[in-house]
Amino acid sequence: MNVTFLSALPETWTSLALLAGKDGVAAATADRPHAEGLDAAARLARFDGEAGSIAENVFAEGGVARRILLAGVGAGGAEDYEKAGAALVARLLTSGETKLVIDAGDASLDAVMCLASAAVLRGWRQDRWRTRLPEKQKPTLTDVAIVTSHGRAKDGWTNVKAVTEGVAFTRELVTEPPNLLYPESFVERCGRLADAGVDIQVLDEGAMEAAGMGALLGVGQGSARASRLLVLRWDGTKGAAKTPVVFVGKGVTFDTGGISLKPGPGMEDMKWDMGGAGAVAGAMLALAGRKAKAHVVGVCALVENMPDGNAQRPGDIVTSMSGQTIEILNTDAEGRLILCDALTWAQKNLSPKVIVDLATLTGAMVISLGHEYGGMFANDDGLAAQLNAAGAAAGDPLWRMPLGDAYNKLIDSQIADMKNVGPREGGSITAAQFLQRFIEDGVKWAHLDIAGMAWAAKAGAVWEKGATGYGVRLLDRFVADNHEE
Repeated sequence: MNVTFLSALPETWTSLALLAGKDGVAAATADRPHAEGLDAAARLARFDGEAGSIAENVFAEGGVARRILLAGVGAGGAEDYEKAGAALVARLLTSGETKLVIDAGDASLDAVMCLASAAVLRGWRQDRWRTRLPEKQKPTLTDVAIVTSHGRAKDGWTNVKAVTEGVAFTRELVTEPPNLLYPESFVERCGRLADAGVDIQVLDEGAMEAAGMGALLGVGQGSARASRLLVLRWDGTKGAAKTPVVFVGKGVTFDTGGISLKPGPGMEDMKWDMGGAGAVAGAMLALAGRKAKAHVVGVCALVENMPDGNAQRPGDIVTSMSGQTIEILNTDAEGRLILCDALTWAQKNLSPKVIVDLATLTGAMVISLGHEYGGMFANDDGLAAQLNAAGAAAGDPLWRMPLGDAYNKLIDSQIADMKNVGPREGGSITAAQFLQRFIEDGVKWAHLDIAGMAWAAKAGAVWEKGATGYGVRLLDRFVADNHEE
């Protein structure tokens, strides 16, 4: 979706959107052409300016059909303008219209940016493999022009657009089928980050074996696809910030469950078990795209979990990079195994003071929070507050979950340092407790379980059903608010 900014309404248009606050229809339509028709359409649609609601009126003028839409912006908050921009694009995306003009009136610059970003995010679709899509279902809307008095809108859009491109990249990765996206091809796809100035380092299986990453390598040993550790570094401080903020992402490009095989129905969804790594890659593209003045490193642990004759077995014991041993009780509790080695590698090689990992880790998190919040576990209240604020502001909400000794004891093993799964109760918490055992003293750490957020079975405010790109805007906002010069 191409977005432009205008200082005045163009002379020619066929689709125009006006913005109306709660119960503000009269103000939005005053002195407008065909105001009476707009008011009638609003009443017919029971339109009252609720955020994301739309009333539409179509009329002919000089032999040209024109469409005017009223879009509700509710109380006028950032989320309200986001809902309005997304709703307008959703309404017209396959309508046959190619260009929408939005008159933003006296909306603030931040509100205008919300309109623009929502339009781009909601317009994203992946139709690459749909060769027989009916004509009426094909997207036609390609351009959104926003009329605003803010002369700095174009400059502001440069940074916001970079974030939308990061979200789009994550959605592309998460949507890809597993026969096309696997550890090595994930690395190849991320080659585009080098053009944006990101330094890329890749550890192959030999390098990971030399580093002692037995937990990560154990997960991938049943797959014909080789595992990889991908390291993405963006230093917008030009060396001034010696210690980076580190993001670690779980990248299981397909998860059968291994020998502890998942049920067949729904297994196709496990192509998006790399959503954490996808979010990290997208966030790094966003940060580089807007030239963030921060030093950030993204680490993506990439494996495929398959059940062949060489696959890891329940009952195996592996030695992690930290030296701690792990008894494998369930090969489907694999995400924590690759994350623990990635976390150790990051701490030993990057010496971060702050580290955040993202993972589609547990089904138990979906049971706890549904598809409304990502779960957050943290060993530092300040870090938790920063992430919570960033998620709320960016539209990727989090809900903090507990950690504690009682939960930690549930993963003690009789024959190794720990087992990789606890009882059914508190499954998300014991998974987080497992990861916390690999965090060094003095390191502020947060674990984000995004199992319920990376993929959506129905359309949301700024996404079509499918990959949401959750996590990219959250991480970008977290860096912008807390770690930029």
